[in-house]
Amino acid sequence: MKDRFDYGLNPEKLGAVSSYLCDPATAHAEFMLVKNQYQGETDRRAGHGALCYQIRQAFPHGEVTAEEGNRIGYETAMRWTKGKYQFFVCTHIDKEHIHNHIYYNSTAYDRSRKFRNFIGSSFALRRLSDRVCLEHDLSVIVNPKLHSKGRYLHYGQWLGENQKLSQKEQICLAIDTALTERPEDFADFLRRMETAGIEVKRGRGGAISFLVPGQQRAARFRASTLGDGYGPEDVQAVIDGKAPTRTATARKAPAPRRVNLLIDIQERMRQGKGPAYERWAKVYNLKQMAAALQYLKEHQLFEYDDLAAKTDAATEQFHTLAEDIQQTEAELSRVSDLMAAVVQYAKTRPAFDGYKAAKYSRKYLAEHEAELADYRAAKATMAELLGGEKLPKMDVLKEKRRQLAAQKKALYLEYRKAQQDMRELVAVKGSVDHLRGLTDNQRNKEQAR
Repeated sequence: MKDRFDYGLNPEKLGAVSSYLCDPATAHAEFMLVKNQYQGETDRRAGHGALCYQIRQAFPHGEVTAEEGNRIGYETAMRWTKGKYQFFVCTHIDKEHIHNHIYYNSTAYDRSRKFRNFIGSSFALRRLSDRVCLEHDLSVIVNPKLHSKGRYLHYGQWLGENQKLSQKEQICLAIDTALTERPEDFADFLRRMETAGIEVKRGRGGAISFLVPGQQRAARFRASTLGDGYGPEDVQAVIDGKAPTRTATARKAPAPRRVNLLIDIQERMRQGKGPAYERWAKVYNLKQMAAALQYLKEHQLFEYDDLAAKTDAATEQFHTLAEDIQQTEAELSRVSDLMAAVVQYAKTRPAFDGYKAAKYSRKYLAEHEAELADYRAAKATMAELLGGEKLPKMDVLKEKRRQLAAQKKALYLEYRKAQQDMRELVAVKGSVDHLRGLTDNQRNKEQAR
């Protein structure tokens, strides 16, 4: 670490430096001190894995000064580490372009955790850096060139060629990656899953679940949840050499944070909010408009009419799916009620047959009044639900209920995706409409003047 840090602090290159929870001159020792305290408090190996991480952030020639670039780097590091890890930022001016070297400890300052370099972290970091630059009215890479060896793509290009990964897909990808590293045993496999950023949870009876960063609910480690070939038995077979190792596919980035609606600051001020709230709301709105701009670039929405048409289509799709779900749930409820009525009818039919054999005796009626009431209710329910149609067999009803339940589950997956798309587009369009309104107001003032 000291060799790396000395390079960053080289006075011939250094234009500005800033730090958080450490002194750059002694950062290597301070980082190790925290690691030793972490090892003493948790009995875990502090030196296992990466000791620290480095972020390099560059700016076009002449766009920022060394001090401005250093402030951008400091904000990027603070938002990336969430203030939980020591870091320092070295801004170099020895090249034609100003660039930052950001070094941060892999062990949290409060010794509560270690930083886990999760799948897709480079894409998430690039997204954060672009967001910070947009918020400070700086440029970001829009049409990048390929790496000299043709291996790396800019995040915008990459996102256009790949779909977002669900939690299940991220876990399966991590499993494939861990297995390609040939773990020695099942415990080693689980350690590799944790190294990849997947939290391993153990429940009652030894049940294992995986939790992806950013998700609230863990997914059970079993084939019925993750898919064929991704259960504990399948993984053990690969480790034992009884099954071939699967090839891990290209890693993908986590889903971006949803864009939110802007705050009506003037309305909130009329409601009694103070100057501090006004300052916070202005910064919040600026960040949301930067997020909206990033969304428009990534989705190639450069015409307002295209944005409006896509927003209307997303809204229509959302309402259509909501109606489909409502109809499916109604039909599922009807089939379930019909099955319950058929079961009740079959259970109480012998009581009615006995009542009929007793020639509708009052004594029999008094003895079996509750059963006969259930019989009449079940018969009336069946007649109402069937509507004159012939009663299907129970096996047919069970199969229909199973199909409707599967259809409902699939519709809800589409519904949640459509809801997210609609909310994002409505928020982005709202930001664009807000900016158009400001422009129109300025144009009207100039015309009146």
